[in-house]
Amino acid sequence: MIELAVVFIGLSLVLYVLLGGADFGAGIIEIFTGNKYTNIISKAIAPVWEANHIWLIVVIVVMFNAFPEVYSTVSMYLHIPIMMVLLGIIFRGTAFAFRYYDPYRDRSHEIYTFLFKLFSVLTPFFLGVTLGAVISGKLSIDPSLSFYKLFVDPWLNLFSFFLGIFIVLLFAFLASVYLAGETDEQKSELKFIRYAKILLFAIVISGAFVFVAAELEGIHLFQKYMNSWISIACVVSATVLIPLLIRSLNKKKKNRTRLVAGAQITSIIMGWFGTQYPVLVNLKNSSPLTIYNTAAPDKTLQMMTLALVAGLAVVIPLLLYLFKVFKFSENNQMNY
Repeated sequence: MIELAVVFIGLSLVLYVLLGGADFGAGIIEIFTGNKYTNIISKAIAPVWEANHIWLIVVIVVMFNAFPEVYSTVSMYLHIPIMMVLLGIIFRGTAFAFRYYDPYRDRSHEIYTFLFKLFSVLTPFFLGVTLGAVISGKLSIDPSLSFYKLFVDPWLNLFSFFLGIFIVLLFAFLASVYLAGETDEQKSELKFIRYAKILLFAIVISGAFVFVAAELEGIHLFQKYMNSWISIACVVSATVLIPLLIRSLNKKKKNRTRLVAGAQITSIIMGWFGTQYPVLVNLKNSSPLTIYNTAAPDKTLQMMTLALVAGLAVVIPLLLYLFKVFKFSENNQMNY
């Protein structure tokens, strides 16, 4: 049952990155494209801009029920970056809703657009910062320490900063790949393909900076990857897929490109899981919080699993139907 809870967390995290990440990335891409591609970007994310957060909710719910000590530790000691993530989700979603659905176009739309772009960057950045604090082992639960040491130092460091940048670039890359298939205009398609290639290169460079920052902070992330055959296999897989992705982009194979990009991102996430498993949170001067020493009672895990299976059986078909309805509506408007 414990392993099944981890599977739920892993799958939900992958889906949130692939779907919600592209949603955030669209706002990042808009910073560079300007207002010229606003309509394309808005129509692309309109069906899913809010629904994608369901996968983050699943991660939180599973963590709360299956690993309550992990949930309480992370939410307490990393409440500052987590609060920034939550505020980013709220402000970004609100700004997009008013910008996209408000029929009156006035100066307020400039404010909405600014907030949409700003929090499209800040939210994934602080997601990466939070993840960095969880990985780094700088998190301490010693009550005798100062406020700064307990609540700021674990995430305000070079490693977390570069991991935040990496996540921002990763989300922007996904968005550019998806957006390339959302337009029939050749010029726009070529623009998004160009961004995808540039961002792919930027991801590789920023990933290298993450490893360098980890060594400077004494985290030794590279050694952890070398000690896990799963992580090594995932890195090799993501690297091998780069030429195939570029070829798919050049040939404008929309579905193949999306599948390859999704496989790459999944490999990156699984590689990280390989370095961590079975650890969920690394602690400073304390034993790490693992899936085994923080797990809830078996009865709780059983009931949670039944609830998740039943819930997902209802939610997934409805999400697919939601997307289908929006796409059908958009196609009819274009034909009209």
